[in-house]
Amino acid sequence: MVKNAANSGKHSPKGVGHAAKGGKPKKKFWNYPRADKGPIHRWLPSWRVVLASIFGVIGLGVAAFAVLYVSVSIPEPDDLAIAQSTRVYYEDGETEMGSFADISRESVQISDLPDYVGHAVISSEDKSFYTNNGIDLRGIGRALVNNVRGGATQGGSTLTQQYVERYYLGTTTSYTGKLKEAIIALKIDREQSKDEILQNYLNTIYFGRGAYGIEMAAQRYFGVSASELDVSQSALLAGIIPAPSAWDPENSPEKAESRWQGVLGNMVSEGYLTQEEADDLEFPETISTELSDDFEGPDGYLLSTAKSELVASGEFTADEINTRGLKIVTTIDEDMQQAAVDAVDSLPEDRPDNNYVTLTSADPRTGAIYAMYAGADYKERERNGVTQDRAQAGSTFKPFALLAHIEQGGTLWDTYESYSPMSFGNGDFEVQNFDGSNRGRIPLTTATAYSVNTVFVQLNQQVGPAATRDVAVRAGIPDGPAEDEAAAANETPGLNDDLTNVLGSASPHPINMVTAYSTFANRGVQHDTHIVKEVYDSDGNLVYSGENEGEKVFEQDDIDTLNYALQGTSEPGATAATAGQLGRPVAGKTGTSSGPWSAWYIGYIPQMVTAVDMYQIGEDGGEEVLSPFGSKVLGGGQYPADVWLAYMQKATEGMEVEEFADLPASAGVPQPDPVEVTPEAPDPEPTTEPSVEPTTEPEPTEEPTTEPEPEPTEEPEPTTEPEEPVPGDSEDEGGGNGGGGQNGGNGNIGEQGNNGNSNDSGG
Repeated sequence: MVKNAANSGKHSPKGVGHAAKGGKPKKKFWNYPRADKGPIHRWLPSWRVVLASIFGVIGLGVAAFAVLYVSVSIPEPDDLAIAQSTRVYYEDGETEMGSFADISRESVQISDLPDYVGHAVISSEDKSFYTNNGIDLRGIGRALVNNVRGGATQGGSTLTQQYVERYYLGTTTSYTGKLKEAIIALKIDREQSKDEILQNYLNTIYFGRGAYGIEMAAQRYFGVSASELDVSQSALLAGIIPAPSAWDPENSPEKAESRWQGVLGNMVSEGYLTQEEADDLEFPETISTELSDDFEGPDGYLLSTAKSELVASGEFTADEINTRGLKIVTTIDEDMQQAAVDAVDSLPEDRPDNNYVTLTSADPRTGAIYAMYAGADYKERERNGVTQDRAQAGSTFKPFALLAHIEQGGTLWDTYESYSPMSFGNGDFEVQNFDGSNRGRIPLTTATAYSVNTVFVQLNQQVGPAATRDVAVRAGIPDGPAEDEAAAANETPGLNDDLTNVLGSASPHPINMVTAYSTFANRGVQHDTHIVKEVYDSDGNLVYSGENEGEKVFEQDDIDTLNYALQGTSEPGATAATAGQLGRPVAGKTGTSSGPWSAWYIGYIPQMVTAVDMYQIGEDGGEEVLSPFGSKVLGGGQYPADVWLAYMQKATEGMEVEEFADLPASAGVPQPDPVEVTPEAPDPEPTTEPSVEPTTEPEPTEEPTTEPEPEPTEEPEPTTEPEEPVPGDSEDEGGGNGGGGQNGGNGNIGEQGNNGNSNDSGG
């Protein structure tokens, strides 16, 4: 009995470990891995878990929304959020240069506005305004799908949400910000009438031109009070709300009119207008934009360029720059900028009013712009001479052919005949040296120092004009054209494969030439030239940096060889002897197109590249031959070099003197000139006349002695003929082929040909 009792004690109680007789095992809620399933299904969740998870997520979402709804209160209006000025600073980040958006705001009562003002805005921005509860779930859903797919962040905002964003929160782009915005919109919709919301919206929305609210918008676009707006004007203002600066009729008249027509169509479909009334309306005329005083003088070009650069980056819209309260730190050194202004102002007082000079100085190691003189007063001429105007490059294009020669294995001591004039194209056209002289057979070092045209045309014939063009493009000259609206800015008029492209028929922007020569100064590594150093948001967070990685586009030894040759131009007696007075190693090149139509000097030290160019715009907006002034001839080695030296003497104060790299072994052993020949005096009756006769004929800096011109035994001929050969006759470059003139009517130098006078004349 005892044994049986002991044995019976080994059995588990009923229902523990085994099912009771006739019963089933008890299920657990969490039974993973599930023992009664296969090797895969045992890990799949049961319907209980799936259902519980769905309800759990919904419950948590509802609870979180409830907590947020209770905890988020309607804040007091934040004036800074309504209209925060973006401020721009010099390179030190402390000295203010100016600000964007001359902000003005004046509130009006909804009862003082014509009904169609509100109707136009509602038709354009939120058709369901009078029926929604402050948010649009469908719009939010569409925005969420777009954002998940990688599109630009959208908010699906109703008019009420836009009001909240502008009036209470400032610009919100994060998902958390959008959620908070939606909650406040719901609360406001419960606490304020629709008319109150509409009134507040109309008084706070940004309309561009520094105008916050419908009252200031009416004044700045039409010169009237908001109470005096007509239907057509109201529709225009409503249409540009999503992108007021970009769609301003002054900036994009076609887009503005398209938006205006769309608003009228919406007003018809919503019953606010009849079709007949809409058809009778005409697109309204707007008044000109008034710039703030910050844009007065040379600094206005700096502000405009900084803004354009940020918009072009794709990181900011023009309206975000105007309204987000950003801190933009430029690369501009205040002292260097003043030195640039002073240098240009030092030119003779009798300089013609339509004579334009630009100066651009940059750090070739980073691409940062130190100083930029793009015009005397931005408010007087809203056209940037550095980034928008063009001028024929003249002899500043010769280094591209010289570098092509070096890349092909040539040396600086290869020699060429230098007599003048010299015929090319089976005698179809002649090239002259600026002083009409013959230096005998000279090496390329001498030809570079004295900018000998006939030698460089022979050199270009040898390397191939396409190779010269290729080097120019790799250095930083835009080739283009682009296939969009920016086509005009992404091509260089006159840049071609003709034999005389080496003489500078192309008409680049000065900023392009700075980029190209910076590539030389930086030993073959190219950086994007830029004016914006950093951008911070209103909370002090860094949101943008202008720094960019350099790209190696040329071999270092080849550039070191080129720089060796270009240092010779600043030696005594050479074309840029003025630059040699800086007292430190200088490389560079002068250029003066035939006429003269333009005059350049681009000089550099290892830490700084500075380009100065001079051009003249006629009454019709087209290119005009430079009018004489002062006591000097109009050549690149004259006034441009003078301005360059005046600037560089100030800009380099305290800057370490750096030497250029030594001539590499691959360049060969330097060879002396075989014969020292004194240049001949220019012939007072050149073989061909310029298309426009300058008032005074350019003369060399020093009075040369006259020697008889030797007769060549054999005249070089190019392998291919240029398309439109034209003889040259001026001081530094003869024989260009046109294609580098002006775009008449807008001062855009270089858009159209100038009857073939593309030669450089002021070496």
